[in-house]
Parts: sequence; C-alpha cells; structure tokens
Amino acid sequence: MKFFASCGKGLEYLLAEELLMLGCTHATAAMAGVNVEGTLADAQRAVLWSRLASRVLWPLTDYDCVDEHALYAGAAAVPWQDHLGTEQTLAVDAHVSGTAITHARYAAQRVKDAVVDVLRARTGERPSVDVESPDLRINLVVRKGRAILSVDLGGGPLHRRGWRSAQGEAPLKESLAAAVLLRGSWPQIYADGGALLDPMCGGGTLLIEGALMAADVAPGLLRHGNIVPSRWLGFDAMQWTTLMAEARKRESVGRAGLRPVFFGSDSDPHAIRTARENTEAAGVPEAIQYKVAAVEQLTAAFAGSDAQSRGLVVCNPPYDARLAADPALYRALGNALKQAMPDWRASLLCGDAELAYATGLRAQKKYQMFNGALECALIVCDPISIAVRTQPASEAQPQTLSDGAMMVANRLRKNLKKLKPWLQRESVTCYRAYDADLPEYAAAIDVYSTEPTGEIWLHVQEYAAPAEIPEATTRHRLNELVAAARDVFDLPKERIALKTRSIGKGGSKYGRFDQRGEFLAVREGAAKLRVNLFDYLDTGLFLDHRPLRLRIEEEAEDVRFLNLFGYTGAATVHAAVGRARQTTTVDLSATYLQWCTDNLLENGFSGHKHRLVQADAMGWLASDRGEYDLIFCDPPTFSNSARASDFDIQREHARLLHAAVARLAPGGTLYFSNNFRRFKLDHDTIAQFAECVEISADTIPPDFVRNPRIHQTWMLRRR
Repeated sequence: MKFFASCGKGLEYLLAEELLMLGCTHATAAMAGVNVEGTLADAQRAVLWSRLASRVLWPLTDYDCVDEHALYAGAAAVPWQDHLGTEQTLAVDAHVSGTAITHARYAAQRVKDAVVDVLRARTGERPSVDVESPDLRINLVVRKGRAILSVDLGGGPLHRRGWRSAQGEAPLKESLAAAVLLRGSWPQIYADGGALLDPMCGGGTLLIEGALMAADVAPGLLRHGNIVPSRWLGFDAMQWTTLMAEARKRESVGRAGLRPVFFGSDSDPHAIRTARENTEAAGVPEAIQYKVAAVEQLTAAFAGSDAQSRGLVVCNPPYDARLAADPALYRALGNALKQAMPDWRASLLCGDAELAYATGLRAQKKYQMFNGALECALIVCDPISIAVRTQPASEAQPQTLSDGAMMVANRLRKNLKKLKPWLQRESVTCYRAYDADLPEYAAAIDVYSTEPTGEIWLHVQEYAAPAEIPEATTRHRLNELVAAARDVFDLPKERIALKTRSIGKGGSKYGRFDQRGEFLAVREGAAKLRVNLFDYLDTGLFLDHRPLRLRIEEEAEDVRFLNLFGYTGAATVHAAVGRARQTTTVDLSATYLQWCTDNLLENGFSGHKHRLVQADAMGWLASDRGEYDLIFCDPPTFSNSARASDFDIQREHARLLHAAVARLAPGGTLYFSNNFRRFKLDHDTIAQFAECVEISADTIPPDFVRNPRIHQTWMLRRR
C-alpha cells in the first residue's frame, strides 16, 4: 500500500532514509514529504518512531475534482460508516492549489458535509466536529484537478513530542532539531563516547532531542502516552499496543544507560529557566547541564568538564524577524568554537548563507532547510579547527580579490539578494545568478544545488569576446570572475565547472571539456533530474525552460505526451510527474536517450508507458501515425549529423510544425520553442494549418530577464 509522510522542506531525503530504516518497503523523496510503500503497521510505526515526519497520511480515495460539486461528490462516495461511528468526532484539514477551488476552509467544510450527510442518511445520526482532538482527522489535498482524502494517523503534528511545558521566544520545531542532529552525525558521535553542546540553547530543544535520541526514546511515547493517536475504525489498535510495549522496553534500557554528556548555555536567564523546565518534563534532567553564559564565555562555561576533547556542537543562532540577526554574534560564535573546541564537529542552523559566512567557519557540507516559512542554511564543519574564513560578509571583501573581482562579487551579491524572495517562494534550487551583467566580464554563472546534500556547484560559461580584445585580457577577466564566484559562494575550485572558448578551425568554439562521468542529482519542482556539469557543452538541463516544463507538468494529467528532439528528457519527466497517461520521447542521440531513461528511473518511472525512440524527428514524424494530446518541440538551430538530413530551424520549421500538428489530437496543444536569436516565424504558412500564439514572455523566468531573447516560444493548436 502507498501512503505519504509529510515533512518540512529540506528534510525529504533524511525522512526517506529514516522510513526505510523503520522497515518500509520503498520511500521516495517528493516535495515537502516522502511517497512510501508499506503496510499499515509500517505507517503506525512511523507515527510512533519518526523524528522527521510532520504527518503520516493513509489514503482513502483519490478522484477528479474540477469544482466544489465534484469535491463533495467524491467525498460522499466514500463508505464513511467503515471509518467513523456517529458517536465519534471528526476534523478536516485542507490544502488546496489551483483555480477551481481556492479556499481551504470552504473545501474542508464541504468534505465535512459529505461525511455527515453519508452517515446521517445511513443511520439517522451524525458525528460531531472537534478540531482540537478528533477521533478521526481527515486530510484533504486538492492539486492539479484531483483530490486526495487521507486519514491523519498521528491525529495531528508529529513534531510535538509532548514534553514542551514552556518555550522561548523563537522555538525550534523538534523535527528540524532532529535534522540538525542527524546531519551532524550525532547518533554515531554519542555511540563513540562523544558529548553534545549548544552554546545558545534557548529552550533546550536541540539538547533534549539529542538526549532522547541517545536514550532510544520513541518520539511518540510522550506525545501519545496511553492514548491511541487515531480512533479511525481502520486503525490497528492491537498492533499499536504491541508497538508501544516494544518502545517502552527500549526506553527503559536507553534511559538507564544515558550518559550525562549534554551541555547548554545561554546569555538569557529566562531561557535557561525555560530549558530546565522542558528538560524536567522530558525526563532527562540528570543528563543535561545548563549555565547562564554568553557565547564569548564558552570556554569558562564548561571548563573542567571531560566533554571538551570530542563531541558535536549544535546551535540555532537567532535570525528571524522577532530575534534580529546580528553578524557580529555569528562571528563571536565562530571564534568561540575555534578557541574552545577546535577538534569537535559543528552543525549550525544559520539564518542564511550570509550569516553562515559570518561565522568564519569553513563548512564541508551545506544544506537548505526551512524553519517554518524561513529559509535557513545548515552548515556542518568537521573539525571546527579548519575554519579558515574570518571575514564576515557584512564587512569589506578580502584583499586577495582584485578591484575587478570585487566589482563582480558585489554584482553577484546584488543579484542573489534580488533573486532570493523568488527562489524561496518558488523553491528554485538551480538558477542563473549572473549573465554578463558587467559587459567586460562576459560569462554566465549558473547555480546547481544538488540532492540530497544541498551542496552548491557552479557552471560557468564564457561568452565570445570581440575580436579586438586580446586573449590575455579575456583570460585575466575570466580568472577574476571565477575568483569572485568562489568568494561569494565560498566554494573550492573542484565544484566549479568552467567552459572556456578556444580558437580552432572555423573560428571560435568551446574547448577544454573534462571526462569525469560525474552526474549530480538536482530538483526542479517535484522532479528529480541528473546533470553533468563537466563533460558536455550543456549540462543536461536548460534552466531557461523551467517555466515551460512546469507548465507541461500542470497540463499533463492523463494526456499522451510527445517530446520531439527530447534531449535528456527533462520535459518528459515533468509530464510523467504530472500523471501523463503515456510519454514518447524522440531523439537521434543514444546518449541522450539513456540520460532520459536514467532521469525517469530517478523518479520511479519505467515500463511501456514511457517510450523512447532513437530517430531523426523529421523522418519519424513522416512515418508515425500516433495521436498526442500534448507535444513539446524544442529543436536545435541546426544539425549536420551523418545519421540524418541536414537541418536548419529557419528553413525547416514550417514543415516540421505542419508534421507535428498533424499528430495532435482534437483539442491538443503543441509548444514550439527555439533559441535561434534571429529566428522569424513563418506566420502565413503556419496560419494555414494551426492557430498560433506567441507566449515567449510567459516562459522567461526571473533569472533570465536580462536575456529575454534566450528563447522564443509559441503555442499551436490545429485548425
């Protein structure tokens, strides 16, 4: 059976690993959650034991939902007498997107009405509503014209552990605290005899979570106590009793052996009082020592303890609107850690990359996470003593940068600041950060954040300089640009792919490609895609087509999708994610088709539903007799492959589109795009067989607004 475990953004891959360790058959990361295969017992075990999940949702029905009437009808078709008694209570949590149903509260009300009406019609009585502690909590998701109704097996948010008697000014969710600890390898450090320190502990969340993790206490034990989390009639109460009994045995052994190697300090006495109250409620007061001390007093605060030789530092320094971020505080934290415990590991949840930079610590790994709606940067440093960066982002640039490099670095930072709200709002992790903004530094810088680690890689492509510019000058400027990029993103040169131009026969061309065979996984919306930054001219993912691919995903529900000149199949993956009935991808290159296959497999797609055809697209269209509801056609500007006829997009586009439109089903849509800057559409010829509307402006994303002619796009429908 398939079910869904939701979580905070940035925790998906950790949660997938956790669920597999808990015994689930399959677990695949999705956006803000994990698609899971397992039994009801596996799902109930996740409710009790998952430290990272927000909710565990067991699906009841999945149906078309084009409007409120369909929403009610689909919910009313469920035999609710099998799930809820009339003497019981219910609540509905709703999450809606799209234009058909826009009000979550109204959607929840309609589902509640359907449940009540079904039971009243059958028994003459109706259940009551209890939004705080219902017997059955129903979860509704409406997306892309479909509704999913599920049972919330945990009965509410799972990050609540049940021990928090009081909280500080900006409490950290326990699930996010668990992620900070896991990214810092706390379970292994504790097993090896190490200690845990939080020098800005606030209400003690990180330390308490670390202690309960070390003591093998199931996160749901305190939360649920002797109460079954859901009184859904399908809930296996006997299995839950067995799970709770096993958890209590493990808790008894774990608490008995818990070592007192947990240390917390904070400059606020009120925060320390709160931490002690929470620690008492969690049942681990003997394990954690607290002191009132500023971060600058870190050495004195724990002088004489035997924990200073090894361990993990965890910290969630202030950074949100309520607790204003101060780069100087971050710098003080970094300096204190370097002096007090240089051989320890650190896992620090910082407000953003700039504040992480301000610590002066060199991070081996960086992860993007979200504390509620706030985007954060988690950095892991091991050991702290290799912290070599001391210049905070808020001060002048290091003098090792030349004036030209400093100018590029300042422009990069300006671009990143401007893009940040959009990147955060749309969850974009691969984007163009610089596009020859300064004409003398003519290159494009693309950022790729990889899955599951969140590591940042850069892809730098040099543009051709005017012939009158000496090559030595262009080389010097390119070196300055790369130095600026390394400084802004704090990256080693190994994580920067540089494509430079060399002069060969026939004029200027790209040269100097590596042969690493190294593929990185990145995320675009709900799709996971493979890129290769070093071995090819292009990476396997055209970032400027991001809006069009997401548009295809939105329109792919139950359609037959054709991808002409399919390249690495990114659009095909989006169509598959959008629940296309079938996909066909045509490309002449076996390398690209294998890449497409690997992209599909990354997302769990395979089989006859997804056909790959190695052929010249023009020749294949002439012989194919299939019918398609949605077609994407993004041909190259020209091709002189020995395996196909010479192709020129300006010369051949009308013939190509005529053949492609002939394959459209009634009411179908074809999206045609190309990146030939001097391209002119033959409107008169195309008007004879298709309605054609240019939509280029709608398909240029914010990170390409400086280059609005990066591509042109039209939408075609058969006359």
